[in-house]
Amino acid sequence: MKTRTWLTLCMLVFALAANAQKPNVIYIYADDLGYGDLSCYGAEKIKTPNLDRLAASGIRFTDAHCTSATCTPSRYALMIGQYPWRKQGTGVLPGDAALIIPTDKLTLPKLFKTAGYKTAIVGKWHLGLGEAVAKDWNGAVKPGPNEVGFDYSFIFPATADRVPTVFLENHKVVALDANDPIAVDYVKKVGDEPTGKEHPELLKLQSSPGQGHNQTIVNGIGRIGYMSGGKMARWVDEEVSTTFLATAQHFIEENKSRPFFLYFSLTEPHVPRMPATRFKGKSGLGLRGDAILQLDWTVGEITKQLAALGIEKNTLIIFTSDNGPVLDDGYQDEAVTRLNGHTPAGKLRGGKYSAFEGGTRVPFILSWKSQVKPQVSKALVSQMDLLASFAALLGQKVAAGEAPDSENLIDALTGKSQKGRSVLVQQGGALSVVKDGWKYISPSNGPAFMKLVAIESGSLESPQLYNLNEDIAEQHNLAVKYPEKVKELSTILQQIKEKK
Repeated sequence: MKTRTWLTLCMLVFALAANAQKPNVIYIYADDLGYGDLSCYGAEKIKTPNLDRLAASGIRFTDAHCTSATCTPSRYALMIGQYPWRKQGTGVLPGDAALIIPTDKLTLPKLFKTAGYKTAIVGKWHLGLGEAVAKDWNGAVKPGPNEVGFDYSFIFPATADRVPTVFLENHKVVALDANDPIAVDYVKKVGDEPTGKEHPELLKLQSSPGQGHNQTIVNGIGRIGYMSGGKMARWVDEEVSTTFLATAQHFIEENKSRPFFLYFSLTEPHVPRMPATRFKGKSGLGLRGDAILQLDWTVGEITKQLAALGIEKNTLIIFTSDNGPVLDDGYQDEAVTRLNGHTPAGKLRGGKYSAFEGGTRVPFILSWKSQVKPQVSKALVSQMDLLASFAALLGQKVAAGEAPDSENLIDALTGKSQKGRSVLVQQGGALSVVKDGWKYISPSNGPAFMKLVAIESGSLESPQLYNLNEDIAEQHNLAVKYPEKVKELSTILQQIKEKK
């Protein structure tokens, strides 16, 4: 009996020791946050002290990218380690889209589960739910996050400006009244609720002309798409962020004694920008600036909790954004008129939707206090590389054919090397390729300037070539001057596109 007890204790000690070697991982994903939106990245008109402290404790990357200049494709690439333009249907999804993440492939959360982690997603999803567009929102809505690797999920389906404006916990809509069933349609109106187009006098946030944010009104804000029912389940915009925060904190508290992976997907500063009252008017930059202050505070609350639980040193935190910034993206919220000299993309050209650097070069901070020394890194890294990199960190194998475009950059990500990717393809309408600081943007049709959002698209019918080492703002097109470089990079891009 004593021998059995001794063996049990030994096994417990070994198990605890093994877990101690695995860092908790929290991936914090901002939505539409630009390269110049944080004070640690040079912003002077707004202060983000909590993110500044996070950057000071770890690595602040200056050449880190999402794969795409819009949200759904960037999130797709993060989840499965594949360029999203390789698969049709990975553009920005409506709120009723079917799941686009394959349930039979390796994903980032599945990787962590295999390594013995408890996994959760809290926040924005926007990768589709169910097997088809037509779905019953009043029963179990699946497949979804749980089927692609998350033990626990607390999400809203798409974006805050799209219906249905409800939370889903695992497969069920939270607080749904069975006597008030939800119906959703993105083609025709359902029910008899007022829309922003019909009754603009009911809106507390007016929609911008031509952008479609004037359909079903929820919480005084017109949305994209039509919805009826589910009145008890509908969120209040001012409470969305703190609801996500409380849920994330509960998951951290529950799993403080074992390795966990938390994908904490924030809504800020995506439209509609309607932060909690405590933040309104505090930034001096309108509601978009106020939303960034709320975002920074949220990150601070997470880091304070980790310290209080005594797990901050062995928790690896990544903070980044799904694409570059946009000001007027559907609502008249003074983001443009109260910009006050702030430059959301910093020195970069373009922004959300754009092939220029402002579309995909984003803030990227990694903090792991027990292992990573504070520094600034110029390594070229992509969010798509996290799957292969964490596989290497955790000693997990990636089978042939899985995560085909993800590269193991764990040394660069942890500051042991300044060498990142040698080549990266960027998607912002036109496809671009970057190699050794040279960027080639492939010719494309379409307007050079997107009037509705007031952002340069990067579209040009002739090739573009920029030396980012000397011209990060992409002001000087060198394609005519260096035709051989254009040929080299266009060939590389074509080879990557043809890779299976």
